[in-house]
Amino acid sequence: MTLTIKHLSLTLCVYLMTFSCHAQEDIQSQLIQKFKQGQYSTKGADTCLQCHGRNQQVNAIFNSPHGSVDTADSPMTKLQCETCHGPKGKHRGKNEAMISFGKQANVSAELQSSVCLSCHQNSQRNEWHGSRHDFADVACSDCHQIHTAQDLLLTPEGEIETCRNCHSNQVADMNKRSAHPMAGLHAGSDMRCTSCHDVHGSLTQSSLNEFSLNDTCYRCHAEKRGPLLWEHAPVTENCIGCHSAHGSVNDAMLKRRAPQLCQSCHATDDHASRVYDGQSSSFVAGQSCLNCHNQVHGSNHPSGSLLEK
Repeated sequence: MTLTIKHLSLTLCVYLMTFSCHAQEDIQSQLIQKFKQGQYSTKGADTCLQCHGRNQQVNAIFNSPHGSVDTADSPMTKLQCETCHGPKGKHRGKNEAMISFGKQANVSAELQSSVCLSCHQNSQRNEWHGSRHDFADVACSDCHQIHTAQDLLLTPEGEIETCRNCHSNQVADMNKRSAHPMAGLHAGSDMRCTSCHDVHGSLTQSSLNEFSLNDTCYRCHAEKRGPLLWEHAPVTENCIGCHSAHGSVNDAMLKRRAPQLCQSCHATDDHASRVYDGQSSSFVAGQSCLNCHNQVHGSNHPSGSLLEK
């Protein structure tokens, strides 16, 4: 009986999802056809406000940059509400749909974003198409707030709060004992997710701002860039070979504690290859390998070939 109920529930979910997709496709086709016909209202926002004027969220648009009449690029100086929500056509009540955004969206994320990109397509968003967020069907309005005086996403704390809605694993790491000083978590810091990542798309791994991970890290940790007389190969290859980018339970955001971290590469060398055994040993005491090899990022000292000076 339990199995039958589970099967019925699964079947119902699949049916509802299929029905919802078909309904959205029908509305989307209708809206695209309305755009082609271009039957815009002659009275603009005045027509919309006759029905929607009592809604505080609707009226909040006039406190936002999108509701400004002082700039030529504002939607309100163009086709007003219909700039974003599409031509009025025969819309009155629910007899003919308009484009809805965010949680109440009635069209695909691609179509929602295409409306935004019709004004906001510039060099900062050239890589949006094909980006991770685009592939994940994330629309602009899933992150940005439009009908508001200030989009919270444009503040450091608001940006982190928005990103954490989806990137929970990274947020968990950022709350570990060793992590980057993120805004809202560390007093006086304005570091945010976009300090390292380009949320609108990038040609790099993990949508980084710079060409490589190391170049991204060097924006703040310039002293590790070099060139150095004696280089440590893992440092020049990739910072996350040793460090966890979002946070760690170990000092300096290390993936593992020394000497275990060091021994993941230096399994056999001039020292006996052994892990911490709880016994007294200069090899595992205090900072372990770092007791002697304290310049692990590289050295410019003539006698620093072993990264000791």
